[in-house]
Formats: sequence, C-alpha cells, structure tokens
Amino acid sequence: MATARKGDLLGRLADLSEEAIQRLSDVPGADRALGAINTLRDRTDELQRRVRGLEGMEQRLAALERKVDKLSKSSSATPSRSTAKKTTTTKSSSAKKSK
Repeated sequence: MATARKGDLLGRLADLSEEAIQRLSDVPGADRALGAINTLRDRTDELQRRVRGLEGMEQRLAALERKVDKLSKSSSATPSRSTAKKTTTTKSSSAKKSK
C-alpha cells in the first residue's frame, strides 16, 4: 500500500510539473528565458569538462615539480663547488693584478 501511495504521489508530481512547463511556455518572453537556461546548461557542461582537464594537468605539474626538485638537489652540489672555485680563482687573480 505504501508503494501505491508513492507511485500515486510521483504520478501527480509529474503531471503538475508537465502542466507548469506548459504554462511557462505560454508566458511572453519564456522562449528567451528557456534559451538562457539552455545556454547556462551548455556553459556549465563546458566548465565541468575544463575542470576535469585541469585536475590531470595539476597532477602532471606536481610530478614535474618533484622531478625538478630532485634534479636541482643532485646537480646543485656539483656546480656550487665549481662556481666557488671559479670565484676564488677570479678573486686571487684580481688580487695579483693590483699588487
């Protein structure tokens, strides 16, 4: 009996919604409103597709940032030593010139 009530309630609700849609279509300017609603739906769908694409790009960016950090840590030790030697050599050679 409870399912018959729910079915009846849902049937009545469906009938009422159909009537409401028909009444809205008879209202002046309703075609513009429906067009705006459809445009909004299309834009929302496009926005959802773009956001899904951004999630994948964010994951790839995070992976690339980790790789860059690893490479910069491993390569930063070697060049900093050679840079320090070059700086020391330059300073000592300039000191020799001034003497």
